[in-house]
Amino acid sequence: MNIVTSVLLLYGTEEEAFWLLVALCERMLPDYYNTRVVGALVDQGVFEELTRAFLPPLYDHMQALGVITTISLSWFLTLFLSVMPFDSAVLLVDCFFYEGIKLIFQVALAVLHDNMDALLVCSDEGEAMTILGRYLDNVVNKQTVAPPTPHLHALLTSGDDPPPEIDVFDLIKASYEKFGSLRSDVIEQMRFKQRLKVIQSLEDTAKRSVVRAMMTELAFSIEELEELYCLFKSKHMTSCYWGSSSSAAQRHDPSLPYLEQYRIDLVQFAQLFSALSPWVCGSHTPTLSARLFRLLDQNQDGLVNFKEFSTGLSGMYHGDLTEKLKLLFKLHLPPALCAEEAESALEATHFFTEDKLQGEEPKDGGEDVEEKKEVKDYRYYLRMWAKEKEPKRETIKDLPRMNQEQFIELCKTLYNMFSEEPSEQQLYHAIATVASLLLRIGEVGKKFGNGAKKVEAPPPAPPGMEGPGEGTSTDAQVCQALADAQLEPPALLTSDEETKDDTSVSSFSVVSSSSLQCEDIADDTVLVSGEERRGSTLDADWSITFEQVLASLLTEPALVEYFERKMDIQAKMAACKVQRAVERQISSASDHELSQHSS
Repeated sequence: MNIVTSVLLLYGTEEEAFWLLVALCERMLPDYYNTRVVGALVDQGVFEELTRAFLPPLYDHMQALGVITTISLSWFLTLFLSVMPFDSAVLLVDCFFYEGIKLIFQVALAVLHDNMDALLVCSDEGEAMTILGRYLDNVVNKQTVAPPTPHLHALLTSGDDPPPEIDVFDLIKASYEKFGSLRSDVIEQMRFKQRLKVIQSLEDTAKRSVVRAMMTELAFSIEELEELYCLFKSKHMTSCYWGSSSSAAQRHDPSLPYLEQYRIDLVQFAQLFSALSPWVCGSHTPTLSARLFRLLDQNQDGLVNFKEFSTGLSGMYHGDLTEKLKLLFKLHLPPALCAEEAESALEATHFFTEDKLQGEEPKDGGEDVEEKKEVKDYRYYLRMWAKEKEPKRETIKDLPRMNQEQFIELCKTLYNMFSEEPSEQQLYHAIATVASLLLRIGEVGKKFGNGAKKVEAPPPAPPGMEGPGEGTSTDAQVCQALADAQLEPPALLTSDEETKDDTSVSSFSVVSSSSLQCEDIADDTVLVSGEERRGSTLDADWSITFEQVLASLLTEPALVEYFERKMDIQAKMAACKVQRAVERQISSASDHELSQHSS
């Protein structure tokens, strides 16, 4: 592009050169000068078709050598300015502004025609390129007063006889005589046809690149990744025109890697999550999808690319028990719940870690030691830079603790997740047992944590070793909070029965959908409804770790079997494709009805 622009600036003012460049880029050579040179690839395909139509013997031989695709890009992108002497090439630029792209095709065909005999006997691509290069270097303008330019290819190749000179006016005249039948409207039709092929080829290349890059990181098969990519791209393309809060330019940046080019916002992500996620949570699904979106949106720009989307989906389908539980645990922690808290915590962790590492440097006053210290500091920073470049692997010990409010949300998610399972009652009973155990673990941890502020506390005792009555208030508060969240089972007792036995009210589990009992709640604990329940507060000192959640869930075979079960995404993708086809038919029918009404 700079080669063409520099020539325009030589013959016009800055404003004239600018408007000529606008006409060039927007009308005469559309999409030539973008990141993927789509327009040049389109005209390359048109040139191949014209060569096959006008020079069929040469076309077959050149295709076997692969020369046409090589020469056409350099010729078209610079309008022969980079392959011809300057005084000759500017005449072609003049004719181009008068005739359009038709002139470039004519001259290119004339060049191939004049060198047909030599090209037909070429045995490789390099020989053909040398022949064409020497020919174009000797296209001269005999009417110019400028000194002759050296023949580059003639100097680099052997031969006693200098190559013959070709007058640029004779070349232009021959192009009109032999190929003047070309019409601009026919070329535009061929451009349209080739554009579809080029775009499809570029998209297929992008899809293959994405699949190759992701197949080593995810457990999805190649076919599954290709289907997921098509569904994700389709949702992106639909959002470019209908029902999106952000513009298409914000969600598609061709300069980014293929993995990050297509992006969707929360609305499109929620639709794909509902259609493809194995964790069906009923009315709780939008909430869970919003949390997963915030977790995957690491740069917090409100958009998720295909790599992030497929990574989250792969964890739910092909992760082991620990990975699935870790993902579920993180969905109820920042940044899924609060991005600002997670960011500040991450910055603080990095700050203290860096200070600690820097504090380990030796201190000495000697000159030799100071020189060694400088070398060590230099190597230290190199090591730190290398560590930053390496992908960080998160372990279960890196996960923060979960407070009481987050634990309630986790129980709420599990409650909704099991509502459509065949072993629903067993899962509910298992969750009730695990939740009760975790409540007691958190209460024991709180007791030891509060005692550590005054005296050094011994190691925590195993769950269940606390004294009578301990954990009662926490159990009651969590049950009350879950009751406020409308997690009471459908088969609750009536108000008359509640007044008969207060303990029967507290017998319902925090996540049960039937009359499962919270055995850990003391007999004297009474849960009340109404304003007293609404006025309950959560315990800020209560917390549990992921290791405690994992160890508790492993005690229940029903939960282990559920999270270790292998799930197939093929059925959900097939249903999603059928839904897309139906939506397309409805859209086409609506467009047809609108066109009939308008006519």
